[in-house]
Amino acid sequence: MTEYLIISTSSDLMRTASEDIVFITSDGNYSSFVFTYGESRVVTMQLGQIERLLAKQLPMTGINFIRIGKSLIINRSYISYINLPKQQLVLAVGRATSHTLSASKEALRQLKDLIEKEAI
Repeated sequence: MTEYLIISTSSDLMRTASEDIVFITSDGNYSSFVFTYGESRVVTMQLGQIERLLAKQLPMTGINFIRIGKSLIINRSYISYINLPKQQLVLAVGRATSHTLSASKEALRQLKDLIEKEAI
């Protein structure tokens, strides 16, 4: 069953399937959603608020979302590559689309450790 995230602000409403969200970045009071189908949307909401909505509205698939540092939430389903020395994280959507993101070494190390523990 598909779960949907609904974000409502004073000026707009966004409803999206959880599996369509690749990652979310923030810049102050604005957060940008990047989707599997190549589009992105900006909403007037802080990342902490979005993090709480993910936990509340997505009881089954919300665990797929991991906050990395202060300004990034990723969908763990799309993690393809982590490079600690280069501080790179690659999220791949199928074979045609990938997103290369930067994160701190410590955040990536924690993410790498989490994934390795799950693989055991």
